[in-house]
Amino acid sequence: MFDRLTAYLDSIRARDPAPRSRWEILTYPGVWAVFWHRIAHWLFEAELHFLARFVNHFSRFLTAIDIHPGAKIGRNFFIDHGFTVIGETAVIGNDVTIYQNVTLGGTNPTNGIGGKRHPTIMDNVIIGSGAQVIGPIVVGERARIGANAVVTDDVPEGATMIGFKARSTLVPVETYMREFMPYGTPCNEQSEPDMRRFEALEQQLTEMRAELEALRRAAATDAAEVANTQRSGSNS
Repeated sequence: MFDRLTAYLDSIRARDPAPRSRWEILTYPGVWAVFWHRIAHWLFEAELHFLARFVNHFSRFLTAIDIHPGAKIGRNFFIDHGFTVIGETAVIGNDVTIYQNVTLGGTNPTNGIGGKRHPTIMDNVIIGSGAQVIGPIVVGERARIGANAVVTDDVPEGATMIGFKARSTLVPVETYMREFMPYGTPCNEQSEPDMRRFEALEQQLTEMRAELEALRRAAATDAAEVANTQRSGSNS
């Protein structure tokens, strides 16, 4: 058990440069939220639903993180900061990272049957702060969900999703980022193909402004010459 705990704390340290020691990581609310969820989930599987809910509410009071006892969570799950909500039928794989204010939410079935309502998050996924992942969708392995993205459709393996409604940047993660990506949001030109188009448009706008200014100066010069010619003609 000690070796598993050490490996878990080391996996968090590899994704978060802030802590100076494993002891510091033990103060993280996300670590305690996962700890209490393990207990709540065991009670839930044993059909001790009231006790499971009691542990769930106690954990939410302490950590500001709400994980339904029915959610299934794999190894090395890291919630960086709090205010995250994870629904009952959510399934989370191994080495998943979630930042603050994320919701793994469910849909309301029209047939009145609960069923699978929440997302399935595959291994090594990163979900940025404020993201909303809604419905019984699958987020593929190594996918990145950018901050404040709203995802309601399946996410391909290795894709990066941004925006509202979320769209893929069409750049597979493995082609530009093999290491951990904080907040799941690409921040360089290589991972933002739209940025190159934006910069090209800015360059064109700058050139057009320069041409317009040159035309204005030429028009002013011509007008001054015409005025001088007219004054010369009137004086003669």
